[in-house]
Amino acid sequence: MEITAAVVKEQGSEFELAKVILDQPKSDEVLVRIVATGICHTDMVARDFVMGSPNFPVILGHEGSGVIESIGEDVHHLNVGDHVVLTYGYCGECEICRSGTPAYCYEFFPRNFSGARVDGSHNHHYPDGKVINDNFFSQSSFATYAIAHKNNVISVPKDAPLDILGPLGCGIQTGAGAVINSLKVKIGSTIVITGTGAVGLAALMAAKASSATTIIAVDINEERLNFSKELGATHTINSLTEDVQKRIREILPNGVQYGIDTTGRNEVINNVLSSLAPVGEMVCIGVARKPLELETNIFLTKGYKIRWINQGDSVPQEFIPKLIHMYQLGQFPFDKLIKKYAFQDINEAVEDSEKGRTIKSVLLIGEYKQ
Repeated sequence: MEITAAVVKEQGSEFELAKVILDQPKSDEVLVRIVATGICHTDMVARDFVMGSPNFPVILGHEGSGVIESIGEDVHHLNVGDHVVLTYGYCGECEICRSGTPAYCYEFFPRNFSGARVDGSHNHHYPDGKVINDNFFSQSSFATYAIAHKNNVISVPKDAPLDILGPLGCGIQTGAGAVINSLKVKIGSTIVITGTGAVGLAALMAAKASSATTIIAVDINEERLNFSKELGATHTINSLTEDVQKRIREILPNGVQYGIDTTGRNEVINNVLSSLAPVGEMVCIGVARKPLELETNIFLTKGYKIRWINQGDSVPQEFIPKLIHMYQLGQFPFDKLIKKYAFQDINEAVEDSEKGRTIKSVLLIGEYKQ
């Protein structure tokens, strides 16, 4: 079938809308009419060919939401007409997946970043037959239609606003999951979150929903810091004008119990580590652009725990519906992060995301009536 997709033709180039051919889904796949797709920092990383991204031309997009149009014969838990959110790809069969940690699947890279299915095949090509790299996060949802594997298609309630649900498939679940799944933040606890982009603010809202009593947001953008107070931050620190470690110790003389870093920056991570209370825990989400140098001499007598996490340690089939329910109850207002753009304005949406004018850009791609 002929569809419209946003194609990156070469490394670092803009997205171009083009007519391409999409094959029919295989037996374990689902065809989804895309209603909307969030724009994530990882899309820009792939566009710029950082972190082993696909070859070019390529169709990116990995926060899709839409309606199932057809299903393969081996798909039994989904139905035509279901409203769905698309998330990351995983095999579902290896010991890692079966242990309840699919974000660390042995096949995570080939299913999300290889530019093809695990068997090397593609489902997109130009009308002249030239292959287009695809299968980004097992979906490539910067398009009017997408094919996804049955494992990464999550059925969602039809009374939920489908046009804003896509970011739950990656960025929002990553931040919220860091709090709820990874750190398991306790009632009455204290937490510092560095970086107030979509992931950091999702973590902040999850911390509030988890009844943390001291929530500290750290950034260099004063407007974002002010906004973080609206979402539940009890304190903010501008790291351009304030000493982060000193300020945290003024707020919490014994240190903070939990830390989340979304920046990947060496000095930011060390600031959080140095501010942890004894037996404090920290998780890192941001992609580092250079090797990290941690001040490990402070660990020995403190009992700190630090680890890097992927996708908020979520099991998407369970976690995404929970986040939607929290949203419907008014406990997780992630819609406040979103600005919507027409599909043809994708490059404007990307630029606004990169320059910090928008927290979470969402492309409106297909018709939708709630």
